[in-house]
Amino acid sequence: MQKTLKLLTLAFFLSCFHLSVFAQQKADTTITSIDADLINIFNQKTPKKYKIESIKVTGNKYFDENLLISISGLNVGDEVVIPGGDNFSRAINKLWSQNYFSNVEIYITKLHGTNIDIEINVTERPRLSKFYFKGIGKGAIDDLNSKTGLVPGRVVTENMKRTASEAIRKYFFDKGYQNAHVTIQEIKDSTRSNSMDLVFLVDRGGKIKISDIYFAGNENVDASKLKQQMKGTKEKGHLTLFPSIDTNGFIKPKPYSFQQYMHDKGFLNFTDTRKVLSPYIRVKPFVSAKYNEKKYNEDKDAIIDYYNSIGYRDAQITRDQVFKNSKGNLDIDIQVSEGHKYYFGNISWRGNTIYSDSILSVILGIKKGDTYNMEILNKRLGKGGGAPDGSADISSLYLDNGYLFFRADPVETAVYNDTIDYEIRMVEGPQATIKNVRIAGNDKTKEYVIRRELRTIPGEKFSRADLIRSQREIAQLNYFNQEKIGINPVPNPDDGTVDINYTLEEKSSDQLELSAGWGGAIGLTGTVGVSFNNFSIKNIFSKKAWDPLPMGDGQKLSFRVQSNGRAFRSYNFSFTEPWVGGKKRNALTFSIYDTKFANAYDPLTGTYTAAAAGRSFLKTTGASVAYSKQLTWPDDYFSLSFSVNYTRYQLVNYAISQQLKLRDGTLFNNGISNNFNFKVALQRSSVNQPMFPTSGSTFLASLAVTPPYSLFNPSVVYQNDPYNFIEYHKWRFNGEWYVPLSKGTGEDHNKMFVLKLAAKFGFLGRYNPQLQISPFERFQLGDAGLSNQYALIGYDIISQRGYPVYESSNPRINPDQTGASQYFTMFNKYTAELRYPLSLNPSSTIYAESFFEAANGWYDLKYYNPFQLRRSVGVGMRFFLPMFGLLGFDYGIGLDRYTPGASLKDISRFTFMLGFEPE
Repeated sequence: MQKTLKLLTLAFFLSCFHLSVFAQQKADTTITSIDADLINIFNQKTPKKYKIESIKVTGNKYFDENLLISISGLNVGDEVVIPGGDNFSRAINKLWSQNYFSNVEIYITKLHGTNIDIEINVTERPRLSKFYFKGIGKGAIDDLNSKTGLVPGRVVTENMKRTASEAIRKYFFDKGYQNAHVTIQEIKDSTRSNSMDLVFLVDRGGKIKISDIYFAGNENVDASKLKQQMKGTKEKGHLTLFPSIDTNGFIKPKPYSFQQYMHDKGFLNFTDTRKVLSPYIRVKPFVSAKYNEKKYNEDKDAIIDYYNSIGYRDAQITRDQVFKNSKGNLDIDIQVSEGHKYYFGNISWRGNTIYSDSILSVILGIKKGDTYNMEILNKRLGKGGGAPDGSADISSLYLDNGYLFFRADPVETAVYNDTIDYEIRMVEGPQATIKNVRIAGNDKTKEYVIRRELRTIPGEKFSRADLIRSQREIAQLNYFNQEKIGINPVPNPDDGTVDINYTLEEKSSDQLELSAGWGGAIGLTGTVGVSFNNFSIKNIFSKKAWDPLPMGDGQKLSFRVQSNGRAFRSYNFSFTEPWVGGKKRNALTFSIYDTKFANAYDPLTGTYTAAAAGRSFLKTTGASVAYSKQLTWPDDYFSLSFSVNYTRYQLVNYAISQQLKLRDGTLFNNGISNNFNFKVALQRSSVNQPMFPTSGSTFLASLAVTPPYSLFNPSVVYQNDPYNFIEYHKWRFNGEWYVPLSKGTGEDHNKMFVLKLAAKFGFLGRYNPQLQISPFERFQLGDAGLSNQYALIGYDIISQRGYPVYESSNPRINPDQTGASQYFTMFNKYTAELRYPLSLNPSSTIYAESFFEAANGWYDLKYYNPFQLRRSVGVGMRFFLPMFGLLGFDYGIGLDRYTPGASLKDISRFTFMLGFEPE
């Protein structure tokens, strides 16, 4: 029986890739002639070719045999040269480079003639079972689980361990632990074959912060200015003590403790035993002072940019060093070379034919002698975002007039002493004509609804201002994600035209309101309300259009049914066609409503009954038709609207005010009042988007008048019931401004601080001085501004956060009451809000705000005092959810509610709003 001889082939010929073979014989056998032939093939002087007859893989547990053979590059039928060939060494190198094996060997197991059988033996590396972190907190562990790239089940390689260790060190390096050390323990997993656990022992070391930043060579710019440019590299906060100086310039020897200094500042509980010679102590703010190399490099660039912006165009950092000081923290030493300060010299124009040199120079706004600033020059030319102050630039001048192919290149023509002359070389090109306008992404909204809002019309001249206005009009529709309105002009230089492609993303603008409950004795309560803001009434009878509703024509349809059991019920319906006739922005709105508010409580039975509700109630029924028209003068942000309104008020044993008396002195609590009025309103709105405006303004001036019945029929004055046909004239003015205070961040270019300023005024007058001012249509001030039964009689509900509803003009009189016995005939309100968006996602727009409000109301013009106001401050949140509208929460503090001994709880109020932003 032939004995088997295995020849072990070692893998690595690091210098010449020769193959070394060792013969290994079993202890109980002797070498046969075949065994000798196997040995001799490596000792023969002349290399000889052998053919591989079979290939076998051993030692593999997780990897497929055919896969490993394929990676090795060896195939049955291949010819190998022995000795001197490199086939085996290349195969071993290929398998080894996969990093999956700790050892690779090739055996020749059989020789017959010139054919050989080979065996590839691999030792697989262990796989990762679990990994742990020790020496750090849970928060850091949660962060590192995803940052290290470790995945259980993967092969443990040196690269895996090295990468994980570097990720851990970098994580703590960015947090200020620059001496973090990582040790890895490998523990064999006894529950799984060829598996191990990795334990990372982390020693963070002490947190190293930036102690001081030193500048040298900054002869013209103070170091504090340069440090302000370093947004990501800050010094550690510490105290700087200055000795006090008397009037003669001598240091005062009087000791002054830090504790006394803090006491003088009002911190009476502060305790500290340090003594200093000065009451003048400068405290650096305790800001984050960790060192981040990437941010440090960015800050160095910011320093140079700052120098360039103030005329030092040759400024450079010649040397910088980050080193540890004696306390183990970091100091940064920066050496700058400022160079000369430069100024603009003569600026000339070349190639301009459309606009004269003088016009271009005025718009450029740079004069000879101004401090040199290349960034300002580029922005005034329209490069890099346009003029920094938001004014017109050269590029917008041309682009708004159709010169899409315009180009302006500034070229230095002379540099002498500290002055630089420039020549602006212009390439005006032809006026571009709009060729094609394409719209994509409108899955529900009909294309004509979008096109009628656009200012970019095929055949007209290109204008950048029209692009900006078109974007605003699309955003105002509120049918699309305003953050993803894409506008892409595609110029066609060959024929002087431009295609404009709009890309949109639909969002839901409809709102649903559902609530239900059982109030015991009150009965069934609930609300069903639906607002369709992109409705299509012409397809209402088309079955195919109901998916789930006929949508896409831009019409608005809403209805709402609300019930509070036997005490209250309301029906509302309205429809708006925003483009009557389809050619102009002329909107027609029709609405009807019917509401009943009852005193349903029966004191005899102690329950709410239908009989009691029928004996005492206020019922309001009305309808209105409104028509609005977009104006073209003074500009097309203006619109003028007209409306005819009729409201019928029915009172049955219900007094809306104890001061409301008939001529015979009895209380007016029964009867019918008719309110027929005509209203005209002039409005201008230039806000850039509806949900979170970041720029623009809104103004509204309106006048509502009833017929002057008492002038037509003087006997009305002497009737016992003068309220059958009420008469009044009502004036309103609202103004709102939105001012961005910062630049947008990241992809959310609208994520910025925005200041909203608002002013509102109202006045209710009468025609006949012998009649009291109408008890209807007055102004209710205070609280959250949510609608109540007083809104049923035409009251304007004016909110003021931090105050209850109030009826006195005296700011010091603020009873905590839910209602008032009478309401104002005029009011003022001023608001300042600082807003910041937390989310601009169309499915959930969320922003936080802080506010200051001042408001008051009066009963007669002779008592009007615009400076006698109730003031409040506070914070709030707004959540806009497309299906449910606006949710708002505010915490307001009434400053004028304070009296000696009052607590914060006594002068503050938490308010809630739903569905709309109150006035």
